Amino acid sequence: MDFVKAAGTADVPPGTMRMVRVGEKDVLIANIEGKYYAIGGLCTHRQGVLARGTLQGNVVTCPRHGSMFDVTTGKNMAGPRQLLGGGRGTTGDEPSYEVKVEGDSILVKV
Repeated sequence: MDFVKAAGTADVPPGTMRMVRVGEKDVLIANIEGKYYAIGGLCTHRQGVLARGTLQGNVVTCPRHGSMFDVTTGKNMAGPRQLLGGGRGTTGDEPSYEVKVEGDSILVKV
């Protein structure tokens, strides 16, 4: 697939993140010190919307159960801190997508 415009640079200021839809995929775009990164937008544990979580440095924490992901790589840093119903679950890595900026457009290749 080719690069697709996902957002404008003004939509994702430094230190913030935003969920966008690129084709059929939910993608989280994060701006870390002026550089943009894109990973899967739904937690691999129980599909929590990562954009509703918190971003500290380059780590996003899922609002549902506390899984943590490195937004620069998609790597799972920590699994859920809490599981509903006492069940077991796993948290895998998020897919990461190539990003480039052209003018004031953030382009993502999924």
